[in-house]
Amino acid sequence: MRYISTRDTEGRAGKGFSDILLEGLAADGGLYLPESYPQVDAATLETWRELLAHQGYSALAFEIVRLFVDDIPEADLRGIVTRAYDPVKFLDPAVVPVTRLSDGLWLAHLSNGPSAAFKDMAMQLLGELFAYELARRGETITIVGATSGDTGSSAEYALKDKPGVHVFMLSPRGRMTPFQQAQMFSIDDERIVNIAVDGVFDDCQDLVKEINADAAFKARYRIGAVNSINWARLMAQVVYYFAAWLQVSDGGPVSFSVPSGNFGNIAAGHIARQMGLPIHRLILATNENNVLEEFFRTGVYRVRGSAETLATSSPSMDISKASNFERFVFDLLGRDAARLRELFVDDLADGEFDLSGADEFRGQLDRFGFVSGTSTHQDRLAQIRRVYEADKVTIDPHTADAVQVAQTSGVQGPIVVLETALPVKFADTIVEAIGMVPPRPARFDGIEDLPRHVVDLPCDVDALRSLIAERMPEFSGGASEEPGR
Repeated sequence: MRYISTRDTEGRAGKGFSDILLEGLAADGGLYLPESYPQVDAATLETWRELLAHQGYSALAFEIVRLFVDDIPEADLRGIVTRAYDPVKFLDPAVVPVTRLSDGLWLAHLSNGPSAAFKDMAMQLLGELFAYELARRGETITIVGATSGDTGSSAEYALKDKPGVHVFMLSPRGRMTPFQQAQMFSIDDERIVNIAVDGVFDDCQDLVKEINADAAFKARYRIGAVNSINWARLMAQVVYYFAAWLQVSDGGPVSFSVPSGNFGNIAAGHIARQMGLPIHRLILATNENNVLEEFFRTGVYRVRGSAETLATSSPSMDISKASNFERFVFDLLGRDAARLRELFVDDLADGEFDLSGADEFRGQLDRFGFVSGTSTHQDRLAQIRRVYEADKVTIDPHTADAVQVAQTSGVQGPIVVLETALPVKFADTIVEAIGMVPPRPARFDGIEDLPRHVVDLPCDVDALRSLIAERMPEFSGGASEEPGR
């Protein structure tokens, strides 16, 4: 299995998995994808159904991950996957249980992991992969990431005990909930630096990409990525589409409703579908920041500036530049890297590109199965209230967006809604909807009262470079000093 960049116009030889794992973003600014997607047939799916039922999630994950990884010995890879999805890490030993609501929708519970968000499903594997590969090479890595709410805590919980790993995590100042902030900022580890940026998530993401585009700086500080620009994140997320389908379907197609801001979660569904998983529709749900919904409705992809990016009650989707969208458009364009570069480099320099008249766009619903919709604050409150009253199940606001769009999509047949996070992360909205403070796992008791460890930073790449250099003097030739907090 070899991997190519979405922006490679020169036909360079593909790279191995372990190399792209540590590289993150390609040197040409593109995102890595397999040269071709492995294919899965009905007989394999039935074998995997038995495997999941009798050996659990980690056994299924190994069978899927091994399709994408051929440069790690099989026994080592099995150990990596088994450690990542050890049931003791999760609130439910099934890891990803699926339950049915009284309205007929299914919920795939993805938030049983250490940080109570679906990002754990990828981050736990990514942490184990980093630890293994760095030890094998005798190297270190400096993770520079961005979060709109959940990626940061998931990454930090997965990496804080891993040798050879330093983390600089950017978040938009004041845009996360108090619980989300506490999860990150309460971590007291000199190798983890939380950074509150004066801007929105898209600004944080742009800073990460600028750092990665600086080849000399990236090489000096051994910069890597945990955001879903890293292919390994999507690879891990593909697994839970298979796990949910195997629990719901008798062999026929199933649709998935996915809350999406950065297009990573639903991009994994696209990949699963391309592999042969019988997915009828991929229902993309956005909040009021509806850049992606607008594209699938009109063919126009128009990014928004900071001033147009709204602060909503589903804040992890307050995103207007969906970095993983490039992977889907690459497939949409028949993997034409030159045309993709025109769109994402040249046209987006003016803020938008338009595929409304393109043959690729006109046929995309049938070929790729996407439908889309948007949800408002009042929709979220209504769905949280409705589901609680009907089933005594409390869903978080992002999951409520997906429930809303699933119900209004017109899609027939079974629909699995991908849960995003435990409701405790968004307590204010839950109280507004049902008048009740959601329960929290005992491990999170009192985290809002712990000391905060965070650095405020302007939205400026030079300021970020300086901070990294200051906190990692061993790479700059400077004297070591105790990190300020």
